[in-house]
Amino acid sequence: MLLLVGLGNPGPDYARNRHNIGFMAADLLVRRHSFGPWRSRFQGETAEGSIGGEKVLVLKPATFMNLSGQSVAAAARFLKIPLSDIVVLHDELDLPPGRLRVKTGGGAGGHNGLKSIDSHLGKDYRRVRLGIGHPGDKDRVAGYVLSDFAKADESWLPPLLDAVAESLPLLLGGDEAGFMNRVSVLTQPPKPKTPRPPAPALPSGAAPVAPPSEPPPPPGGALAEALRAAMTKPFRKD
Repeated sequence: MLLLVGLGNPGPDYARNRHNIGFMAADLLVRRHSFGPWRSRFQGETAEGSIGGEKVLVLKPATFMNLSGQSVAAAARFLKIPLSDIVVLHDELDLPPGRLRVKTGGGAGGHNGLKSIDSHLGKDYRRVRLGIGHPGDKDRVAGYVLSDFAKADESWLPPLLDAVAESLPLLLGGDEAGFMNRVSVLTQPPKPKTPRPPAPALPSGAAPVAPPSEPPPPPGGALAEALRAAMTKPFRKD
């Protein structure tokens, strides 16, 4: 079994926060892949199903972000899931909005949810880093991640979440590069239509040339045939 963790904070007040993009991704993939209903387990919400033939448990910790490791460790230890079979989806300040990267292990980059998981289980699990952009000033980070996505983010947020849900079988099958490439392709904006080239300009003073007129159709019909017969009939003198 694979353990797929979406990070976020529980409750409606946080539902649209940038920090909750991991929860949003988890919710969409559960719907997309027709998982079972959510159940309260392991200090969080879980749903079970399968993706690409693999049995998967999706977990949304309900411990608040800073204690996410308690929930993830409880599930991993009870179900005996090794770190190599754990995937965590989380917000990433150091990626532009709408961009995605996958990595295994490494530092937490200041993310308190990852720090908590690292302290309970270690670092050698896969992370799906979902870019939300950076406010530009480290003193604004806390307010930025705990604020709702802006209206302008609707141009990239739903396409990114949809692409992650659709492409996930590649990641769970071990093809990380294929997963990232597929998400990139699916989130490309549509190419603008190429306008038709304008008609060449006429020389100054030149009149436009009218298209040739078609010759009139030959006369036809019963009346025309009767007239032709009368005109060609020989004249008889009495």
